[in-house]
Amino acid sequence: MRLTQRLVLQSRAELSLATQDVPEASIGAGLTDVEFGVRLHYEVSRRFAPYIGLSHQRSVGKTARLSRAAGEDPRATSFVAGLRFWF
Repeated sequence: MRLTQRLVLQSRAELSLATQDVPEASIGAGLTDVEFGVRLHYEVSRRFAPYIGLSHQRSVGKTARLSRAAGEDPRATSFVAGLRFWF
């Protein structure tokens, strides 16, 4: 969604799947995790845009159970910053 000519708010969603269990990596078969986020880009040009954002990831199903059993939190929220560029 364009907020101004140069400022763009972008939403993201990502689903991850696994076809088999990998217990040593805390991955269970099926839907493993879901990630949602937003990024705010400032387009200096079409080919160059620094951004900041927020991302929330959550393990689900068997992967979440394996993470909890390993003492890990199945949820994570993180701040992201970077540069998007094309060449």
